[in-house]
Amino acid sequence: MSIADSIFLANCNEILRYGVWDTDLPVRAKWSDGSPAHTIKKFGIVNRYNLSEEFPITTYRKTNLENSIDEILWIWQLKSNNVKDLKSHIWDNWASPNGSIGKAYGYQLGVKHMYTEGLFDQVDRIIFDLKNNPSSRRIISNVYVHADLHEMNLYPCAYSLTLNVADGRLNGILNQRSQDMLVANNWNVCQYAVLLHMFAQVSNLSVGELIHVISDAHIYDRHIPIIEHVISNTPFPAPKFINDNSVKDFHAF
Repeated sequence: MSIADSIFLANCNEILRYGVWDTDLPVRAKWSDGSPAHTIKKFGIVNRYNLSEEFPITTYRKTNLENSIDEILWIWQLKSNNVKDLKSHIWDNWASPNGSIGKAYGYQLGVKHMYTEGLFDQVDRIIFDLKNNPSSRRIISNVYVHADLHEMNLYPCAYSLTLNVADGRLNGILNQRSQDMLVANNWNVCQYAVLLHMFAQVSNLSVGELIHVISDAHIYDRHIPIIEHVISNTPFPAPKFINDNSVKDFHAF
């Protein structure tokens, strides 16, 4: 069993055993038949993944790594908010007829801000600091911009990444306001693990820890039988992440 498998198993068991139901509250989400999509949740879960030991993809069930990386590059490399730039269709339900999801995610990362050294967007500023000021405690991205929330078709879930260099290793804290454990948990973990590998590579650093802070970690009512089936599977050994510097496409920035 990999560390990622053991963390996912522990999270799901904790939610199912000790979680709180929202069945007495009105909820935004609906099932296709119009029924309210209630959840059982645990507030405030913190998971730590040592990326130098293994790549944190679970083996209990398949994670579509190709599409998850495509989405993170859509946000962080293309800095796009248009689904026409995305290979998968995971954002189609939140897109306008022209493909835009509003001023969300990639749009926010592409907005330029003035610093002492000049104009940078958030991605370029992170790279600048990692290369020029790795001891900084201010290497932070944030896409939860209150002034623009009314122009976002969906409020950001994974909204902030804080990076920190210690002993030549790049560590990151991903803050997430809401997490659908079945659909999105390992998807997001893999995305930001890859992102840390990329930032480390372009900054001549090694990878360290990815810390995932989830405010509202939940399982939907109709997902419970699926979750129970998934965590009853036999996991496989942890996979290895091979960063082949000869693969030019990996140099995302």
